[in-house]
Amino acid sequence: MYKEKKQIALSATSLFGHLNNINIVDINIMLFLYEDMLLGRSFEDMCAQMYYRGKMFGFVHLYSGQESISSGVIKLLEPEDYVCSTYRDHVHALSKGLNPKNIMAELFGKETGCSKGRGGSMHIFSSQYNFLGGFAFIGEGIPIAIGASFQSIYNKETLNKASLLNVTVCFFGDGTSNNGQFFECLNMSVLWKLPIIFVIENNQWAIGMAHQRSTSSPEIHKKAQAFGLPGVEVDGMDVLAVRDVAQKAIFRARSGQGPTLIEALTYRFRGHSLADPDELRSQKEKNAWLVRDPIKNFEKYMINNKLVIPSTLKNIQLRVKKNIDNAVNFALYSPEPNVSELKRYLFVED
Repeated sequence: MYKEKKQIALSATSLFGHLNNINIVDINIMLFLYEDMLLGRSFEDMCAQMYYRGKMFGFVHLYSGQESISSGVIKLLEPEDYVCSTYRDHVHALSKGLNPKNIMAELFGKETGCSKGRGGSMHIFSSQYNFLGGFAFIGEGIPIAIGASFQSIYNKETLNKASLLNVTVCFFGDGTSNNGQFFECLNMSVLWKLPIIFVIENNQWAIGMAHQRSTSSPEIHKKAQAFGLPGVEVDGMDVLAVRDVAQKAIFRARSGQGPTLIEALTYRFRGHSLADPDELRSQKEKNAWLVRDPIKNFEKYMINNKLVIPSTLKNIQLRVKKNIDNAVNFALYSPEPNVSELKRYLFVED
């Protein structure tokens, strides 16, 4: 009942209807967000093709349908800020700036991958881009994110570094919000006034468990009240709404006012993983969310309001396609890890 009411409420409001004045968001920013979202979707679609062709192995969890959240939040961050992801981590890494070539190579298990082919789909990592990794177990990344945000406070208050606070954004799903680490880390973040943003990507399903069946309090953002931090709900299918909420949360964190919890209501368009036949969700439910596709509706919004001409979007689409094709070719022809280095990277090297 909760999910049906929430879905109806979101559908009753036209997408992007919160913008009364187009000057609020520059068209160049819109195109910037559009390209990032399209890159994420195209990358994931190609991953599905490569997986079913036997080029990828293990579990691969795709982000299709949730792109507004990644682009709306991460594209506001500075290079020095941190992002901590989940096992659905490819698109978060793309938004943070990692090269699609190195992510695709990682998925192919190649030496040129961002984790040298050792991590695979669920463990994308980059110290260069302050991307703290994907994590296979739910809630596993939240304490890591807490540590990253703590070192920012420590650098400023103890080591007296004059730089602004670095912000950490921690992504996780609705299923994780019932995990003990979620509550423990919310408490610590407020206690220490950490510059962290918790982003719950509520895609309505925790593997095969519907969200409203797994929790006594389905509105996750309200759980923030128990710990004394702001909890905000946002339409996760609307990139501009997400960006607006994230901008306020980032300002709050960077200025030393502490953490924020954002619950973004969204939906994954594919099964839990590419090995999931996706038979538990009804077609009626899927169709209700598919019509709210964040990328297609963003295209319509920009064209219908005469913000861009179709050829501008077409050029972006061609550029993204070329980028993805180059990533696949790079991964295909990259070398395999050397078997003599099987145990390398297990321990810190001198």
